[in-house]
Amino acid sequence: MSFVLGHPAASAEQSCAYLQQKLSYYTDAWDLAEDLAQAESAIVVIDARSPEAYAAGHICGAQSFPHRSINAQSTAGLDRQKVYITYCDGIGCNGSTKAALKLAELGFQVKELIGGLDFWKRDGHPMAWGTAAGAWPQQTSAARCGC
Repeated sequence: MSFVLGHPAASAEQSCAYLQQKLSYYTDAWDLAEDLAQAESAIVVIDARSPEAYAAGHICGAQSFPHRSINAQSTAGLDRQKVYITYCDGIGCNGSTKAALKLAELGFQVKELIGGLDFWKRDGHPMAWGTAAGAWPQQTSAARCGC
């Protein structure tokens, strides 16, 4: 008896619906880097970690917005037409999930960055340091996605 097939696979239609829905909740470092390099204006990247962690290194252009400070008052100035991409340290941290949940509860469209800053760095994407968001570099060494 197959361990893999001990639980039958979903139908193609079920898989398609599930996978389409899954992609509406998450993005990966490669896709986000491509959009940031193209200055995609419909997204805003939110670093959900502490201000100290943000200053120690963050995604170029990301806004520091610790998940603990997200509420109706602190988000009053955010554009509700944008999609907010949240991230934290990585798969061992749930700050991005907490930030995404709070934003969604407040009526914002959100996606989480798979693997957070850890996967971002592993892929060699540009970083910024300090308290300023930083700008996307004019020239970057093109990281290659193995997908």
